[in-house]
Amino acid sequence: MEQELLQLLAATQSPAAPTRQSAELQLLQLYSNEAFPLSLATIAAHDSVDAALRQSAISVLRTFIVASWSPLLDEFKGRVWVNDANKANLRNALLNLATTAETNRRIKAAASYAVSKIAAADFPEEWPELLPSLLHIINDPNSSDGALHGALKVLLDLVDTGFSEEQFFSIARDLVSTLFTVATNESRKTIIRALAISVFRSCFDTLEMVLEQHKAAVKQFMDEALSGWSPFFLSVMKLPLPQRPTEEEESKDTEVPSQWRGVIALKLQAVKTVMKIRMVFPTLLTTQSPQLFTTLWEELSNIQGHYFEMFVQDERQGRLEDTDGLPYTLDFLVLEEIDLMQALIKAPPVKAELQAQLQNANEAATTSGWLPEIIKLAATYAQITTEEEGIWEIDVNLFLSEETSVTANYTPRTCGGDLIIKLGEWLKVTVVQALVVYINNLFADASSTWKTREAALFILNQLLRDFNEVEQQIPLDVASSFTNSIQFALQNEQDYLRARGYLVAGVLAQTAGADFQPIAASYLEATMKAISQDSSEVVQVACIRVLQDLLPALPSSTTQPMQIPIISSISEFIAAHDLREGTDNDDLKVTLAETLRDTIMIEPKVVLDSPALDVLFNVASNGAENFHLVMVVTETFEDIVQYVSQQGADAYVRLCEKVLPSLTGAIDVGNITEEGALTVLAADLLRALADHGSEPLPNGFVATVMPKLSRLLLEGNDSELVRAATLAVCHILSHDFNQFLAWREPQSGKDAIETVLLIIDHLLSPNIDDVAAAEVGSLAAVLVEKAGSEKLGPYLPQLLQAVAQRLATAQQAQFIQSLILVFARLTLISAREVIDFLAQLNLDGQSGLNVVLSKWLENSVNFAGYDEIKQNIIALCKLYNLEDPRVAQVQVKGDLIIQETGRIKTRSQARQNPDQFTTVSANLKIVKVLVEELAGASGNKEIDAATAAALEEADSEDDEWEDLPSNTLDLGLGVTKQELMSFGEGGTEGSFAVRKRDDETQALLLQFFQEVSAKPGFQELFAALTPAEQDKLRSLG
Repeated sequence: MEQELLQLLAATQSPAAPTRQSAELQLLQLYSNEAFPLSLATIAAHDSVDAALRQSAISVLRTFIVASWSPLLDEFKGRVWVNDANKANLRNALLNLATTAETNRRIKAAASYAVSKIAAADFPEEWPELLPSLLHIINDPNSSDGALHGALKVLLDLVDTGFSEEQFFSIARDLVSTLFTVATNESRKTIIRALAISVFRSCFDTLEMVLEQHKAAVKQFMDEALSGWSPFFLSVMKLPLPQRPTEEEESKDTEVPSQWRGVIALKLQAVKTVMKIRMVFPTLLTTQSPQLFTTLWEELSNIQGHYFEMFVQDERQGRLEDTDGLPYTLDFLVLEEIDLMQALIKAPPVKAELQAQLQNANEAATTSGWLPEIIKLAATYAQITTEEEGIWEIDVNLFLSEETSVTANYTPRTCGGDLIIKLGEWLKVTVVQALVVYINNLFADASSTWKTREAALFILNQLLRDFNEVEQQIPLDVASSFTNSIQFALQNEQDYLRARGYLVAGVLAQTAGADFQPIAASYLEATMKAISQDSSEVVQVACIRVLQDLLPALPSSTTQPMQIPIISSISEFIAAHDLREGTDNDDLKVTLAETLRDTIMIEPKVVLDSPALDVLFNVASNGAENFHLVMVVTETFEDIVQYVSQQGADAYVRLCEKVLPSLTGAIDVGNITEEGALTVLAADLLRALADHGSEPLPNGFVATVMPKLSRLLLEGNDSELVRAATLAVCHILSHDFNQFLAWREPQSGKDAIETVLLIIDHLLSPNIDDVAAAEVGSLAAVLVEKAGSEKLGPYLPQLLQAVAQRLATAQQAQFIQSLILVFARLTLISAREVIDFLAQLNLDGQSGLNVVLSKWLENSVNFAGYDEIKQNIIALCKLYNLEDPRVAQVQVKGDLIIQETGRIKTRSQARQNPDQFTTVSANLKIVKVLVEELAGASGNKEIDAATAAALEEADSEDDEWEDLPSNTLDLGLGVTKQELMSFGEGGTEGSFAVRKRDDETQALLLQFFQEVSAKPGFQELFAALTPAEQDKLRSLG
């Protein structure tokens, strides 16, 4: 079979698609052949076979294993194709392949991955000898480097994916001891020692997961382990770098470059592991923190010459990792060391020692001692590298991405800036005062290079930007001390230093307060001049960005006369540049849009008598695929429309005259050129225009807009497009139903109501997904309320039946809410008629009342939006008060049945054992929902589990040394507690909002429960509530 497989594997690499696809299909058809996986393993292990085919064989085998080995694997496709005997053979074959002296690391890595997948299903029950085999290879001093490397790689994958908590604890001491032996064995290759440290670091992920449940045991284990590891890490961090390879040598496997790469990889893993320990067990490193901090400072001081020569002067390749994912270039090491240094600054012993030195130095603290030295160190690593210089010259967008913090690259330059930010968070203006001395001395020294000067201004820029974000001001005299250096930079012939001068000038204006405004005004004048006259594109875009700092820092009396000149300058810049070059200049487009936004919002009426919106739409039309750009443009336009509409109907009419030709034209252009994103943007801007429209709308508005919207809704299928267009029609009906009624669809001749009914019917059809149709319920509800039964006639029951039919299959939360609200809002008008209608409705053999009430009550607690929640609560109160036996007979999903397994449920387990719920009457469910809403109206509604856990952890954090401010929940959340708790502020609550206190709704619910508690039957319902729900009601008194 091997020959047949070799031919198929070769065919899968054919450039001809039919040949490739046919071979892939034939491979899938061979899954049922028992010889298939064994033959693939044989090919992968055969030295005489071409390396590409061996890699292909192991890749196909790996795919086969995850799909066909065991139901316990998440990727399992439903059928086990390997018998027990073949499984045993494959386990041994793959483990041998992963741990032999095989030189092809990609094959070994793929074999290791396959072993870890098998282990996830079979270890330890079906494969008890796996771990002893690995530890034997690792502990055997006679094992070859290849075998040791392979065993460590398998062990790494196993630690990452294969161990349960119990398994890990049972072998943790032996495992860590074994890894320590390899890591400290100087007779082994340094790269293998680095891999051993990497495996040790991976153990912390498991330890972190079980820390809360087993704090004492884990801490004892860590204390024992670190008694050996910590001194070892310090010794590794102190290792001097070996001989540096030449540029010609560095990619070779000879002794000099191998030693260089190995030592850097070893040091890197040591630093990364110390950082991991500090994150998981911050207090364990507290006593050693001063020694670690000193060691890092000395290390960074010692290697700065290497870094400067390799990356600032020369252009050596950085950011490289080996096939095991171990980084081995000097820039990575610098990055990790500065990052750890930032963290260590906040360790109490380090902070206390540094604080004492500052106090002893008194006024000399900013001119001598550790503070100016650490500033100098940070500035050294913040210099522009030769690679960055070259890239930015080709693509100014990449330069700009660093300024807008959009860049994904975290470099020694940005990390150096972050180090100064950390100092600023602690020492505030003292750091700025030290920077004054450092920068002024640097600029006064004629031997200083432009890169050192730019780097000094860069770290100042980063610090002041952070100050501005937390509204930290600096004194006028300190700010004024930078003006000479800024002036020097603005007049310098070097583009990047000149650009940096403008950028610092802008953020200085933001942080220096009102007394700095005369100087800031001169910077605005210079910036405007540079946008149109500077020869460097880098300087021009920097100045466009700087306007976002200067405009808010100056009074409107200064900035309002500049609106038209700024808009003209940006328009001229755009005219001279091709913005249609795809995603490569997204940061530039976003910056242009943000600067236009800040310029327009000085006095938004400027859009009525200037080309401001034309320029904004021009930028948007060239980047409609960019989410960030679209968000900026849409929010800006919403703010403009809202402001202008508040100025009166005449102003709104003028705005419509200005923008409607552009927006409807964009829809036409988007359709012709099949640019879906442009059509979506135009539809969303129409939605914003209609949302804040005057009542009535300007004459001709409906006739201009509705033909475009109805065509989009009847022909489009893009989710965002359909939602935006649906909302636009909703707003039109809400603001001017009479003008809408007078309109006829020009092509079909159908009247307005029939046209909208067709739209609703189309959106409710099964071929429109839930996300796209999310707002159709709102449209149906508005139509029913505005038209009434007298205008809808026989269409009303048909419409309601279609809504109910679609609700039965709806899955997406917002869509479900939208459809339920059609019935909820009708219930507010006539609850009895709604129940009568639903009771006689037959939906595929089920009662319409059962279908709608079940969906309604199961989803009510997930409703979002202040008005929507309130309408739903009132509607449910009315339903209950009907005391209709038909409602009481409906059975719906009740409470989740908790299964105490003590284990986290995986995806495969969730599929096999879905959640179970109790069954309760609709009346009981209404009470349950209203009890929950009572807590919500009081502002105490339970938030989701992940957020609650994060809040609890943030509040209970009692570690003395914690790098994160106590206000921060989690870097992954990207929000603070205050932001989280204020999501609902400022209008309709979003879908992730935390409910605010709502006295009106709470009073309504209090009255409801006071009234119904005295009615017959309520005590039986009360007895069926959970103890927590009963307590909530008892607390009402």
